[in-house]
Amino acid sequence: MSRSSPGVARVAAILNFIADHPGQAFALTDLVRALKLSRATCHALLTGLVDVGYLYRTTDKTYVLGPALAAIGRTAAAHFSPLQVAQPEMRSLADEFDVVCGAYFLEGDVIHLRERAASLSHIGYPVPLGTRMPLRWIQAMTFFARSARDADAWVSRADPPLGEENLGQFRAGLEFVRAHGYLALLRRPGSEEELGVRSGTEDPPVVPLVEVDGQRVYPLVALMAPIYDSRNRVVMALVMAGFHGAMNGTALSEAGARLAHACERISGFLAGGGESD
Repeated sequence: MSRSSPGVARVAAILNFIADHPGQAFALTDLVRALKLSRATCHALLTGLVDVGYLYRTTDKTYVLGPALAAIGRTAAAHFSPLQVAQPEMRSLADEFDVVCGAYFLEGDVIHLRERAASLSHIGYPVPLGTRMPLRWIQAMTFFARSARDADAWVSRADPPLGEENLGQFRAGLEFVRAHGYLALLRRPGSEEELGVRSGTEDPPVVPLVEVDGQRVYPLVALMAPIYDSRNRVVMALVMAGFHGAMNGTALSEAGARLAHACERISGFLAGGGESD
């Protein structure tokens, strides 16, 4: 991983500190103390940021966010989409595993396929872009893994209600996603359906894999992993589907870890941490 310039890190620290305290203005001494910068370095950085309009120096010699930075923020808010960050990762995953990688957003109790990357062998994949379908328990595990409250609330309003067996699988799936960062969906025995997340039926023809045996071969349908924002809320889930044939547990775990790592990278960017390896 490449290292950023110390100067850039210090500028970011100043801007982030002031942005984290909206409605407050800070004097030079406040920033020196809070950020542990030398007085000379901090003063030079503040002067430069004022010159370009990223900070504004008030009449009482305190600093607040400036008009140029506010304009950049408005532009970013109006035009930025997490899909801009996710698309390169989706393309890489689709080509590496010869699958379709879709980005599903949760809108109330409906999931919406808003972006997709397909390998050459999956051109014409039968789940149209823009597809909306009711959220079922098999997908809800990924969206609610980090929030027990949201998971319980969804279970209480699930339509149709979850039976005892499905509820047990749902709880186990939540734990698996928390522990591993992804969820594997297997074709239910006796089912010929291979599209996994596409299913909008009351009883989807897939089941979650909640314990992996490296030597066992599994009828893998899809892998799902969540992407989080700075408030630890799920922004969307990436789904890899269209695997060719069965996969042993070791290969499945490696593919799941690769998907989870891609989602962690995207989550880190959305949370303000920048790119990570």
